[in-house]
Amino acid sequence: MFSKIGQLIFDNEAVAKTSDFTMGLEIEMHRIDDAGDLSQEPYPAAICDEATNPWITTDFLETMSEIVTPPATYALDAMHYLYGINNILRTSLAPGELLWPLSIPPKLPKDTSHIRLAQWGPEKEAYLKEWARRHRFAEGTPCGAHINLSIDQHLIDLVLENFPERFKNELEAKNYLYEILAQGFMRYRWLITYLFGASPIAEKNYFENDFKLEHPVRSIRQSSLGFGTKFAGDYTSVQAYVDRIQQGVKDKILIKDYEFHGSVRFKGNPVLSELPKTGAEYIELRMLDLDPSSSVGIRTDTLRFIRLLASYLIMTPALKPNEVNRVLENADRMNEEVTSEDPRSICKYQNKARALIKSLERYANRIQLGPEYQEILDDLEDRVENPLTMPSARLLNYVKDDSLEEYALRRARHYQRAAQESIIKFEGFEDRQYTAAELKEALFPGNWDPDLRRS
Repeated sequence: MFSKIGQLIFDNEAVAKTSDFTMGLEIEMHRIDDAGDLSQEPYPAAICDEATNPWITTDFLETMSEIVTPPATYALDAMHYLYGINNILRTSLAPGELLWPLSIPPKLPKDTSHIRLAQWGPEKEAYLKEWARRHRFAEGTPCGAHINLSIDQHLIDLVLENFPERFKNELEAKNYLYEILAQGFMRYRWLITYLFGASPIAEKNYFENDFKLEHPVRSIRQSSLGFGTKFAGDYTSVQAYVDRIQQGVKDKILIKDYEFHGSVRFKGNPVLSELPKTGAEYIELRMLDLDPSSSVGIRTDTLRFIRLLASYLIMTPALKPNEVNRVLENADRMNEEVTSEDPRSICKYQNKARALIKSLERYANRIQLGPEYQEILDDLEDRVENPLTMPSARLLNYVKDDSLEEYALRRARHYQRAAQESIIKFEGFEDRQYTAAELKEALFPGNWDPDLRRS
């Protein structure tokens, strides 16, 4: 089951470190009015400036609020941050404003010229205008949940120390581990779409020229009809990844290097060309739809599954370099097929999904993970066997007149009332920026219960 690196980690009793990822979350949600239209209100004044607030910003549109949590050692810490910052945003909204809980935006006007793009300063605003000119406007509007994962330094040191003939320095060892993580998540992106896709239909004017889907699907957002630029990355290595993006800019396929919105991104040095020299510091996973059953757009069990899958990918044999592009091109095709399936139907890749979940079960048993992980895998196995339990299929129970607006507004109002009644209060963004440590202390005075943090 284990690769040579995985066996080394297992023999050194360091398996726990493979799931001790430092984790950060980025959750996008549109601000809407009580009628379900994009809000006409400006960025909330109580939380200062979207260009300078590091924890609550915007993405593409002025209405597309993005919550960014500080890095956290445990999944529950990240969720604590997310709930706290989400509450700050909700209680800072203008009267009557709500947060739309679905990935695909609310109904859009036919004339989008009056909708304000994000106010990021002249350079970024010029980029957004050019992006909107090149693309169908609605393609910039889907929202999602992004997960940032950073590998524990102990693993990097262990690999470097025990494979000196393979890795000359820490940079090579670190980049390799991030490369196999990125390749693995891209390889199994289709499974994540299958299990967590939650955008089966689109609201009015998302599509142009009276285009209509033939039937509901598993995920519009994760399909070719979803977000933005259709530009494939090269995950063979960090260097190949950077080279591909830079060539895309040179060929004028991409406006800027930060236009690359692959489902996985290597992150670290803000200057992309320097990334291979300084090394990846984390990967950003961008393949999750918002989960409307949660006020914050993602559930703790989903984070646990992602951590389990990441641990499995580090411990098991990776793709050979000459196989990466071929395998990931096929994985992209599989994902496109999965996105476009009717969510009430049996997936074409049901047997592959069964086999992978069984492999994860064996892995979880081998490394003696807690019963909560077995429960998660049992639930996901049930989804595979019973399509009607999939998130997109469940959402179809609430469709009225080809719309989820009534359901989304009901959930949005419920979450807004709960936030306003919450005991988490915070005042201060209008005065200054807060560091991660200051934000933690302001939101959660004292220490969090350590018994709750093991996740």
